[in-house]
Amino acid sequence: MTIGCPECGALEDTSELAGRTLARCRVCHYPLERTSGRSVGAALACSLTTFVLLLPGNLSPLMTVHLLGAERSAQLGTGIVLMWKEGFQLLAVVLGMTGIVLPIVRFSALSVVLSAVLLGWRPRWLGRCYRWTLWLDAWAMPDVFLIGCFVGYSRVTQQLTGSIDAGGYCFIAAAFMSMLTRATLDRRTVWRAIAPEHQLTPGERVLSCTACDLIAPVELAGHPCPRCALTLRKRKPGAISRAAALSVAAFVLAFPANFYPMTISYQLGHAVTHRIVDGVAELFQAGLWPFGILIFCTSIAIPFVKLAGIAWFVASVLRRSDRHLRTKTHLYRLIDELGRWSNVDVFTIAAFVPLIRFDGIANARPYDGATAFALVVILTMAASRAFDPRLMWDAAQERHAQAGPAQARHA
Repeated sequence: MTIGCPECGALEDTSELAGRTLARCRVCHYPLERTSGRSVGAALACSLTTFVLLLPGNLSPLMTVHLLGAERSAQLGTGIVLMWKEGFQLLAVVLGMTGIVLPIVRFSALSVVLSAVLLGWRPRWLGRCYRWTLWLDAWAMPDVFLIGCFVGYSRVTQQLTGSIDAGGYCFIAAAFMSMLTRATLDRRTVWRAIAPEHQLTPGERVLSCTACDLIAPVELAGHPCPRCALTLRKRKPGAISRAAALSVAAFVLAFPANFYPMTISYQLGHAVTHRIVDGVAELFQAGLWPFGILIFCTSIAIPFVKLAGIAWFVASVLRRSDRHLRTKTHLYRLIDELGRWSNVDVFTIAAFVPLIRFDGIANARPYDGATAFALVVILTMAASRAFDPRLMWDAAQERHAQAGPAQARHA
């Protein structure tokens, strides 16, 4: 049985990978098989538990703070609703979708898929549904929202008395279970259960699906994949232009995101603005240096590393560079994995803004920098998803192919 490596395009015989707890691509060292500690049953238990816990986690109060006899409680969506009412509709939609709606959709759909696999039920839509659950893995962010809530709660309780409510404990458990779902999900086994791979015929010209890695004859290009129903392409269409355009847009927005305030606070009638760097400095001054390092890495370092990395990848393809291919492939994988964690800062705003609502004493609201920053995160994530790392290996092969005849003529 043969599959195509999703990062370099090399064809791999899965029979040679069988029995290994961790099997890597022979060319780029991408982890093709990872079976240790993973099973369909464990992933189903974790996914279903996550879905069940998300319901009270979304509907019940997360935390409560007290000031001079008054108290304020917040649910998961309270800050998002306040953002909408304050005129930050785009920010509210981004956080509402990634923090509330998409996690419920992902884990409910994933539970259905894994249940069907265990029961031996194979409806025609199963592969398509599983493909969407994997795509939503990056965009459903209960774990990122949880870290944002921790940072927001820590900032608020520096000045006020607070407590975590029942909904907060449910959401904490749901976020941890979502991470366990990712850790226990054996993606390759589920794909094989939906539809097995077939053996490559010697000399057969094939392409691999960009979603499930199934190989198919090149004549099927433009048709739906037999396993996941994605349109079969040799490479992602418009990968270079789309990744470059999205990265340029993110780079432009990075300046207002870092120089405009993320929030504005009102304390006894005095307005105080907070940029990203101000929030990092306050966390260090308050002794919360682990959170300060976290926010610095996720909100300042990672976005610019992502932009620099994508620029390097695009330049590598355009220049047909054959240098550091494995390094660039590993960096691409790291950028694609870490991109979602940059949203911690905006989720922090959604967590603590509704708790600072004491009229005449203290108040807080988001500001323009928060919307710009959320868009930077979304655009850089979309850019890394649009790019196809196999193009870097294709460009290097083209360079070698052209250099070979030229060297022969010179000899």
